[in-house]
Amino acid sequence: MSYAVIDLPPLGGDIQEAPAPGGFRRFMLQLFLLSLAFVASVGGLIVSTVAASAETAARKLAFVTPSDMKSGALLFRGSEPGKYVEAPRVKADYDVTVSGPTIRTRVTQAFTNPTDGWVEGVYVYPLPEKSAVDTMKLVVGDRVIVADVKERQEAKRVYEEAKADGKTAALVEQERPNLFTNSVANIGPGETIVVQMEYQAPASQVEQRMSLRIPLVVAPRYMPTPVLQTVSMDDRGWGVTQAGSNDPVPDRDRISPPVTDPRKVAPTNPVTITVRLNAGFTLGDVASSTHRLKEQVLNDESRIVALDDAEVPADRDFELSWTPKSGPTPSVGLFRERIGGEDYVLGYVTPPAIEPQAEKRPREAIFVIDNSGSMSGPSMAQAKASLIFALDRLTPADRFDVIRFDDTMERLFMDTVEATPENVARAKDFVSRLSADGGTEMLAPLKAALFDPRPTDQRYLRQIVFLTDGAIGDEQRMFDAIGANRGRSRLFMVGIGSAPNSYLMTRAAELGRGTFTHIGGTEEVDARMRELFAKLESPVVTGLSAKFELGVADMTPKILPDLYRGEPLVFAAKVAEAKGALTLSGMIGDTPWSAKLDLARAAEGAGVSKLWARRKIDDVEVALTLRETKPEAADAAILKLALAHQLTTRLTSLVAVDRTPRRPAGEKLTRADVPLNLPAGWDFDKVFGEQPGSELAPPEMRKAEAEGLMKVAYQGVAQAKTPAQATRAVQAQAQLPQTATDAQLKTLAGLALILLALGLLAINPTRRRAA
Repeated sequence: MSYAVIDLPPLGGDIQEAPAPGGFRRFMLQLFLLSLAFVASVGGLIVSTVAASAETAARKLAFVTPSDMKSGALLFRGSEPGKYVEAPRVKADYDVTVSGPTIRTRVTQAFTNPTDGWVEGVYVYPLPEKSAVDTMKLVVGDRVIVADVKERQEAKRVYEEAKADGKTAALVEQERPNLFTNSVANIGPGETIVVQMEYQAPASQVEQRMSLRIPLVVAPRYMPTPVLQTVSMDDRGWGVTQAGSNDPVPDRDRISPPVTDPRKVAPTNPVTITVRLNAGFTLGDVASSTHRLKEQVLNDESRIVALDDAEVPADRDFELSWTPKSGPTPSVGLFRERIGGEDYVLGYVTPPAIEPQAEKRPREAIFVIDNSGSMSGPSMAQAKASLIFALDRLTPADRFDVIRFDDTMERLFMDTVEATPENVARAKDFVSRLSADGGTEMLAPLKAALFDPRPTDQRYLRQIVFLTDGAIGDEQRMFDAIGANRGRSRLFMVGIGSAPNSYLMTRAAELGRGTFTHIGGTEEVDARMRELFAKLESPVVTGLSAKFELGVADMTPKILPDLYRGEPLVFAAKVAEAKGALTLSGMIGDTPWSAKLDLARAAEGAGVSKLWARRKIDDVEVALTLRETKPEAADAAILKLALAHQLTTRLTSLVAVDRTPRRPAGEKLTRADVPLNLPAGWDFDKVFGEQPGSELAPPEMRKAEAEGLMKVAYQGVAQAKTPAQATRAVQAQAQLPQTATDAQLKTLAGLALILLALGLLAINPTRRRAA
């Protein structure tokens, strides 16, 4: 949104002086007009201040109505009925340290309140789905308050009490493993409060490429509206429908932050990123497919990488990848950390790649493509190009089918068919004609793809390739469906676009014994799909097991997963002491494979214990989805791990409270949800529906409207009979936020003193002439 600021013209020369019959009356009239001009000047200053810069601590935002703002901009209620003011913004800085396979990130969020009232800022933001959030600090003035991890309900109680008492407080809550809410209470007028969090995460490895990804924006999520019908019957056989409670997304209000329309509001929530990269091997290429970078070389293994632009809007995820200068990326990594008299070990082992056999089993491939409204624009082009690439890789021995979905579903064939040239051509034509629109009803197409009419047929490898941005809020329903219906199928998730729901993708792939591939741009389609098909067409490492030579280990994942070509086995274990050998073994196709690791040779690795605990919590959640444990037992295990390792989970939160009350008694506190950007490449109307008057008026029209507003303000001042009326005329047009201060009384008192001083100045010269 842009505000045109037009200062009031000088008023003294425009107000005509009326003739007066006497000198004294003329003097009093001149004095009155002079005071009126002063009031008008003060009014002009106030109007100018209304639209001053956000960086100015005294900024005052004009009240508006929702119809003024149309859609997309966030408003929260002001002091006048039906009037609203713009919400605060957040600036974030990410300071990332990569140490071999582990990543430590410090996120600093600055909440600025641009209004004259007291505000509670609420910010929904993403973090990597495998991150272990363990630290939060609240900075108020020169005071630093360190947060505590408490059970979620207890943390909420502490926060609400502090908020009611006028104390500044911060609360970090997990809504999903990759989605968090930060609430900051009692931000004073024109004030900035700083909240700093830290998390530990693992680096990713695919083939020779190591990488990290920082999600920066929460994409709007489609949440199905339940059909709820509970009937109360009377003794005559008639009944009435009552409200039900089986909402598939019971926390929909918590994961639905307001989203700005990019046609009306410039990108907000600026971000700065610095990565201190210590790879542990001689670096070759260091690059980002999402942002421009600037790089400082420290030595062969280390770089400092930052955004080429000083700051960027939070409207797309940030990715960074690095590869070795020559030779392969190290295939084995072993790290340890000693905490509380126990050793925690983190290992990366990549089995050797074995070329596929000349005669391989044919595939039965089911391709599912999302063509809902959130996929419009570049995402749809990427998804269609990816699927056409996949269709070209089919052989005549394979079978396949294509399913497309939005809030409806369509299956090209009623069952998988042979991949003849005619059938493949028909599928390509079907895909090329797809357009994006509608909601994202993902459950039905997922179940359709998982349904296997020949569950015992071992002639084919049954593989599901699912292309979507994952913009849904009912993830658990997807996980339940996969756990109950996966059978012999393997599920490969392909995340599309600038801000995919990676939690949905990674957990679905884990449950479906497949992999997750992210395609962030059309230029990446070929490379990423080639990587995916290298996995689909290569032998899978199966039957993996681990044996510790000395003692008993608490290892995660408890059941080691199957691996695909170029994928490392990532595991963590808690042992009494890191000594002896760890032997990993399995089968690569029909060939036995094993690797022996000396635990005593593990390098020091900070944060390994956090990653072990985070992965153990994920194991419990997976076991709950697969119905291998009871909900009560799962919650108890998660809570024990979270409190022992000070982690934020769905059952625990971080809370920090400044013990000094700051908001004066009687001052109201207004909640203000921080608006988020629409992810880059998304179409606002496709996601939220056609918006009336969605196009901005031309700049000259907006200027004319502003000039009209100022003209009305000018006329109100010019027609005023008294200084008080002139002040009220300015306030009526500027709609300044009303606070509980005595500013108006002080202003009137100041005007009275000025009038008195001017009167004395006028009288004194007369006395001197009389003498």
